[in-house]
This record gives sequence, C-alpha cells and structure tokens, in this order.
Amino acid sequence: MKIDPVKLTQQLIACPSVTPKEGGALTLLEGVLKNLGFLCHRLPFGEGSDRVDNLYARWGREKPNLCFAGHTDVVPSGDKSGWKYPPFSATIDQGILYGRGAVDMKTAIVCFIAAFSETAQEIPGSISLLITGDEEGLGTHGTIKVMEWLQAKGEILDACLVGEPTSQNTVGDMLKIGRRGSLTGCITVKGTQGHVAYPHLADNPIPKLLAFLSAINEKVLDTGTADFSASNLEITSVDVGNSTTNVIPSQVTACFSIRFNTEQSGAKLTHWLQQMATVHARDFDLEIRVSGEPFLVEHTSRIAQCTATAIKTVTGKDPEFSTSGGTSDARFIHKLCPVVECGLLNKTAHHVDERVPLADIETLMRIYVEVLRRYFA
Repeated sequence: MKIDPVKLTQQLIACPSVTPKEGGALTLLEGVLKNLGFLCHRLPFGEGSDRVDNLYARWGREKPNLCFAGHTDVVPSGDKSGWKYPPFSATIDQGILYGRGAVDMKTAIVCFIAAFSETAQEIPGSISLLITGDEEGLGTHGTIKVMEWLQAKGEILDACLVGEPTSQNTVGDMLKIGRRGSLTGCITVKGTQGHVAYPHLADNPIPKLLAFLSAINEKVLDTGTADFSASNLEITSVDVGNSTTNVIPSQVTACFSIRFNTEQSGAKLTHWLQQMATVHARDFDLEIRVSGEPFLVEHTSRIAQCTATAIKTVTGKDPEFSTSGGTSDARFIHKLCPVVECGLLNKTAHHVDERVPLADIETLMRIYVEVLRRYFA
C-alpha cells in the first residue's frame, strides 16, 4: 500500500494537536502504520493536564533498526484572523499547502511514511518511528521518556533520522549533525528597600546585578570549533517591578540564556555563573536549567553519509553539515545512537500562514526514499 503524502499531510494538519494535546494526530498515524504492518505502542506519560501521548512503532525485527523521530504537537496558531486560511484547514492554494505544522513538522513525518511505503520490499532490516506529542512543550514527558522506555524494553536503535525543518533556501541544503547545548538562568539579587534620599539606610541591589551582568556579558566563553560557532550568552530580561522613582527596591531579577558548544558543558558554565554571582551579587538566588548538552555526530557515520548522498542524488547539490539553530529532540536520541536531522525549509515554522510548497513535499519524500535505499544497501 503506497501512501499519498499530500493527502495524508492534509489529514494530519487537520488534527488540532496544539502542545500537549494529541488532537487525533497520533491516532491517525497509528491507524496508517498498523495498515503498513507496524507494531504500535501508544506511550502516555504524565498525569492530568501534564499527560502527553507518544507513539513508538516498529516494522520488522532484524538489525539494523533505522528510526525516524518527529513530533505531531504544534505551537498555538495565535490570532486566527491573521491567517490567510484557518490554521487547521490544510488548504491548498496555487500549489502551496497552508496550515499549522506544515513545516514543523507533520509533513516530514508523512514523507517518511510515504517513503517507507514505496521501499518496504527493499528493506532487509527494521524501521521504527518515534513520534512524540511534547517537543514544542517542556519535553519532560516526550522523547526523553520514550528513550527510557526503549532502554527498559531492550529496544535498540542503530541510527536515527529526525525530520525537523533544517533547510534554509532549498530542501536538503542543510543537514544537522549536532546541536549546541542550552542553558537558561535567572538570578535574583537581594537588598534592603529604602528612600532614595537616605541611601545609607538601604541596600540597593541594582548596581550589584549590573556588575554581575556586565561580568558575564563581557566574558568571551570560547571562539568556537571546526563544527560549532562560538558559545554565546544573551541577557533576556531585567525586572525590578518598581512603580515609583523615589524608592530603592529590595530585589531585582534578571534572566539570560547561553547556547554553547563542545568546549563547554552545563556543569562548567553553572560553576562559573555561581562564582560570578558570589563575587558580584553576594546575596542572591540563582536558578539554572540545562535543557541539553552539545553533541556532534561524526561526518563519516553511516547515517550522515547516506543522508548526504541521498540529498545529492535528489537535488544535485551537497548539503552543508551544520550544528546551528536551537535545540531539538535529537539531544536525547544521540545518547542511544547516531542521529542526523533533515527536513523542510524552516522559514515559516511557527509563523502565521505556515506553509509548504507541494513540490517540496515531493522532494523531501524522494530524499527519504534514497536514505532508506542507501542505508539498507
């Protein structure tokens, strides 16, 4: 049974799976995959409003097991009146498919399923799909939990292809072989409230915070590596909450984000930030969350080479190997197997009128067909 990628993508976009709601998306995919001979496992994690549905499906039991990973949850559509067509109508106009999730990343899931339906008779190993409903959310009950479930079941992934929208100008022009790490921090510096006319009776926390922010902002963390750009720190907010100009506040809060390469680690940066806060802020509360460590897949790995060759075969151009951009669920998967990311253009991801040309759907499906043929050759 061959899958029509455009028709199935329309059906999937029509499922209002705004994170973390399942919206019928996983149910639709489960039905399609069962018809293709996959053994499906619905994997809910979390309780109540935090519950997230996930799906792991496998076809075949022989090695190697090539996994495709993606997510059906989407970000909210925002003001629907700003859309050319309703965000879940999956409307096609002049060869372009509109809808939330068209780029990020329901179409890529369908393209892989369609590619499998075309090549199933040529595959001597196993194919699996890991589809989460928690990529656009906190990620606590999605792929990371499925990874734990796979390990407990003794399920082995030999390689993984993630369908995130990685392309820049044409489909397949960029192949992600790693990602930077991500750290978010918030610091609250404490002082003593008082009248600005009597500063000796108060303790202004703002100068201490400014000293801390200046110190971390001026620090050159590194100059990058052959595969990664330089680590960068960005101050994202400074909040006093002071409604008047003649009161010294009792505390002030600032938040910042660091995207870092393999020259750094979450633990190393956390230690440095705590040192800087101790020196400059003295009385403070510092909260740090590391949502992912940097990782890099070897250029010569089988999955990277097969995907790059597949792209060249279909598009006639070599892809750029890149580690740019934000985080993705590949940050969890790389701990179990080599993982690369290849998907549609990311220009309209999360935008009003998110959309994909039908020609790009065909191109991505053809790339995935070539990946399957070459990986199992």
